[in-house]
Amino acid sequence: MATASGAGILGRSRVFSLWNARRSFASQTDGEARVMQVLKEKFPQASAIKVVDISGGCGAMYEIHIESEEFKEKRTVQQHQMVNQALSDEIKAMHGLRIFTSVPKQ
Repeated sequence: MATASGAGILGRSRVFSLWNARRSFASQTDGEARVMQVLKEKFPQASAIKVVDISGGCGAMYEIHIESEEFKEKRTVQQHQMVNQALSDEIKAMHGLRIFTSVPKQ
């Protein structure tokens, strides 16, 4: 029985890894596209924006990476407040949000 149980765990782990690999190559979800569009409109100077649905595709939690000159000379908390404000309508339907902000390097 221990062998079958071990194989089951390995099998599930392998399936999970394959699902994650496929998800990374999949096209953008509707939620990711909507959040991306809002961020592009609110941060026109952004040199990079990345939005990833980290809830498995259901739209409950997103991870956002945004690089913009608009963050220059602002503390991290202020940068995150700007992103939260830009997404105020979208956030109402989310369970969580991870925000990573930066200023482009010269």
